[in-house]
Amino acid sequence: INAEYGGSRFLSPGADMFIRGADISKLRRVKTKFTKRCASTKEHPLLFTPGPLQTSLTVKQTMLQDYGSREESFIAVIKKIRNKLVVLADGDTSLYTAIIMQGSGTFGIESLLSSTIPPSGNLFIIINGEYGRRMQTIAKIHRIKHSVLQYKENQHPNLNEIAQRLKCDPSISDVAVVHSETTSGIINDIRGIGSIIKEVSPKVNFLVDAMSSFGGVPLSLKDGTIDHFVSSSNKCIQGVPGFSFVISKKSSLLQSELSEARTLSLDLHQQYRDLEKNGQFRFTPPTHTIIAFEQALKELEVETLQGRYNRYRKNAEVLVEGMKQLGFETYLDSEKLGPIITTFLNPQHHAFNFKIFYQKLLERGIAIYPNKIATIDGFRIGTIGHIFEKDIRYLLETRK
Repeated sequence: INAEYGGSRFLSPGADMFIRGADISKLRRVKTKFTKRCASTKEHPLLFTPGPLQTSLTVKQTMLQDYGSREESFIAVIKKIRNKLVVLADGDTSLYTAIIMQGSGTFGIESLLSSTIPPSGNLFIIINGEYGRRMQTIAKIHRIKHSVLQYKENQHPNLNEIAQRLKCDPSISDVAVVHSETTSGIINDIRGIGSIIKEVSPKVNFLVDAMSSFGGVPLSLKDGTIDHFVSSSNKCIQGVPGFSFVISKKSSLLQSELSEARTLSLDLHQQYRDLEKNGQFRFTPPTHTIIAFEQALKELEVETLQGRYNRYRKNAEVLVEGMKQLGFETYLDSEKLGPIITTFLNPQHHAFNFKIFYQKLLERGIAIYPNKIATIDGFRIGTIGHIFEKDIRYLLETRK
């Protein structure tokens, strides 16, 4: 590993070798010489964030080799990933498909909204945070007719109000909501929302932003209420940034195929057609990110989805308990706290300064997230990624 890419940070204490230009098979054979994870420093801190997040060393190692995007072996990896994603979502590969789209999670959301909602469509967005508002912004930019039902960041959407809105407006064609709203850390009841939608308006499509939940919080396609959901490579599956993906019910995808795409590069239908035709991307794919994601999926299979959820939940419980002992309070009530990220209120003390607090933690190799809620003063700490209870306890001890 070249020094400019991290050098000895990847080596265990006392190791006296660097690996330069090694192929990955040889690298795996010497992996016992490596630490489980890089030592955190101010320049390379331990990430307590909702993504990009901390990844395993074995995920990082896969990116030490280059890959051609037209190679048969790489195309086979893409196919394998697409199938595994559907299975991970409890879906039947004959009924659902996964479409990989270059770019961040927002690229995936914009691809879905701009490609599947027809000019005559009417999008109903349920909002209780910044990422719901982001969907509203996308709809405005693409001139998609839409309406919103808005709640405070610490409120769950009301199922009766959703049902009433659907009954009052039969022109609604699609409903969108965020599963894990990392603005606050709240988890929305997508199963309940989906059931209401299909009960009141069976032909309405249900679109879910599962960016920060899929792979870490159980999500099932078995009941058939979700038509499309979006996530990305650098969240709970614990890969690195570079692509998002849309998991779609094939019948819903084909039904929306007559809609004219509003963009070239984010045309979801054309991306799907090309992936089905030859297994290739229309434009340059993030090869290293895709190979790293394949490894991340393997590691999730070993841990299991339930095991990962349990680890994240334990991380969050230890964090909240420890922070409360230090005098910090959560923004959300305890019954609304999710396992992904927690928002804490700034202490009402004249000596507390968040910028200093953040910087001091960074100097000790810990990165947290600033607040995203305009009405409060606070900060956020993520509990997902390749971090464990001992890391949470290290963070708590450092704060003392």
